[in-house]
Amino acid sequence: MSSQQKNINVALVGNPNSGKSTLFNSLTGLSQKTGNYAGVTVDKHIGNFTHHNIHITLTDLPGTYSLFPKSLDEEVACKAILNSSTEEIDVIVIVADASNVKRHLLLATQIIDLKKPCVLALNMIDEAEKQNIVIYKDELENLLGVPVVNVNSRNKVGLKELKDSIINAKISNSLFYDLEKLSKLSPTYNNYKEVIEGQFTNNLEEHKKIEQFEKEDNISRFTKLNYITAKCVKKPEQLNKSITQKLDAIFTHKFFGFAFFFLILFIVFQFVFFVSEIPMTWIEEGFAAFMNFTANALPKGELNDLIVNGILAGISGIVVFIPQIALLFFFISVLEDTGYMARASFILDKVMRKFGLNGKSVIPMISSVACAIPSIMSTRTISNWKSRIITILVTPLISCSARLPVYTLIISIMFKDEHTIYGFNYKGIVLMGMYLLGFGAAFIASYILKLVLKTKEKNYFIMELPVYRMPQWQSVGTLVFKKINLFLFNAGKIILAISVVLWFLTSHAPNDAFKKLEEQAAVSKISDNDLQAQKLESSYAGILGKKIEPAIKPIGFDWKIGISLITSFAAREVFVGTMATIYSSGDSDNTETLREKLSSEKNIITHKPVYTNAVCWSLLVFYAFAMQCMSTLATTYSETKHWKWPFIQLVFMSVLAYGSSFIVFNLLS
Repeated sequence: MSSQQKNINVALVGNPNSGKSTLFNSLTGLSQKTGNYAGVTVDKHIGNFTHHNIHITLTDLPGTYSLFPKSLDEEVACKAILNSSTEEIDVIVIVADASNVKRHLLLATQIIDLKKPCVLALNMIDEAEKQNIVIYKDELENLLGVPVVNVNSRNKVGLKELKDSIINAKISNSLFYDLEKLSKLSPTYNNYKEVIEGQFTNNLEEHKKIEQFEKEDNISRFTKLNYITAKCVKKPEQLNKSITQKLDAIFTHKFFGFAFFFLILFIVFQFVFFVSEIPMTWIEEGFAAFMNFTANALPKGELNDLIVNGILAGISGIVVFIPQIALLFFFISVLEDTGYMARASFILDKVMRKFGLNGKSVIPMISSVACAIPSIMSTRTISNWKSRIITILVTPLISCSARLPVYTLIISIMFKDEHTIYGFNYKGIVLMGMYLLGFGAAFIASYILKLVLKTKEKNYFIMELPVYRMPQWQSVGTLVFKKINLFLFNAGKIILAISVVLWFLTSHAPNDAFKKLEEQAAVSKISDNDLQAQKLESSYAGILGKKIEPAIKPIGFDWKIGISLITSFAAREVFVGTMATIYSSGDSDNTETLREKLSSEKNIITHKPVYTNAVCWSLLVFYAFAMQCMSTLATTYSETKHWKWPFIQLVFMSVLAYGSSFIVFNLLS
């Protein structure tokens, strides 16, 4: 290979659920970067590896079922394959599921017909072997005219052979494309590429011709594929169903499928509260002891107060919830890795259609339990415009991990003891109820939007169900670590900045107000707690809060909660950090946890508890529905390219949150 050929650009192409991403990770390891394709907000994954001193740049293209795209992701992949992008592709690696060769050969033969250097990677060959499927690789190579490599990307089997084939494909283009072997799979082979490229024009007549061409092409192609698979793939006549079929008989059943889905949710939220309670208590007590030690070790003064009651108090309010966040991401990762999440989409598709959605809306909505931002971005796979817009607008109603600290804090105040129902943790049941409330609100909002938004597009759902697999625990652990790291440090930056500002606002007041209060306290001999409460109300934060209070008093919130509502618009979890900073103001011993401080908080005038059940439920409902996240609004704008959609999202969620809290507070008061 000449010096000009020392670098090879390779594209990784395949159907969704073909194991393409796993193969990409196995080939590139940690040498990866993520960006966006020019002009669109579609993820672009690029990695590098070296083989035989040749540097190979690998681009993982979005999954697509054919070269006739039905979504933005598929369109990006097709344009890249056709070299409509600025980056030249030297070799295309087509990834196919070895246990379902025929389905994946549709895309493979379409790409082969473009007469580009290709390698067909039969991935998950171990799954085919488990099902006693025999693939005659040499015969398949002979009929397709391209190299075929058996690969098990999960266990990194066949990677060397694949790398060798990539290099050989670049060197020897003449090895490919025996037109007689291909038997002209496309009905109009000579102008095939030009026809496919024509679908990206705005010519209506051209689009009609291409639609007709696609139908004829598929009919002709499947006739050839039947012949190829009959000669090259032998499936045993099995009397017993495969494990996947047996499990699907339960998990995708029209009744038991739903029952199992809700059982999984129930178990997840039981674990999130029950298992995480012990490490959360350790973290709380550890921070309380460390803050007390720091307060006594440092000289008294503003620096001491800033570090203890500003920085440490704010950070402790987030770190304590890491065990719950870790468990939530762990379960989501396991469900995706085993193949169950695709089943959830399948069983919910019929239900979703009644609300203007489809099965592809399930993944974004369930993924919103982790974070709404990537979930909104993942709606690109929804080809129907109406379903996509509705999914984008209602996805933030699903409770994300940022709401989890708020829910946990408030639920812990309401249920201090370990309440159980038939042995199940009551806090976990309430937490699950909050998530179901979000899903319920999302479905109701979807139905209303379905009636309002009009479109003539057809709504359809195509998804291949992968076989069930044991999760890769290393991948699960890595994902959980990355998500916690992202959650902790992204939120940590915001919390640290807000905590410092809040510390200043709660620790300072205009016109020597603190000095006057101390002088009055010396004369009237009021308690230290009452003095600290009066100083907090006289501070800059108190003055700001008092101006907000009239607007939120009808829903049971005081000025302290009002300040937290404002700061948490940067990120919902900041609510807890803000409350921790406010309630640490003037606290000299730091022996009580935030939950204990809120539980014992009394109204200065009535001396009754501030956080009654009515206030707590109102706060829970408010955070279940409110759009308290600037990043989500920005993502909505980025995906829709119009400010009216984030504006509609903000208004309807804010009205829903305030109205629901008003009803709940007044009913329970």
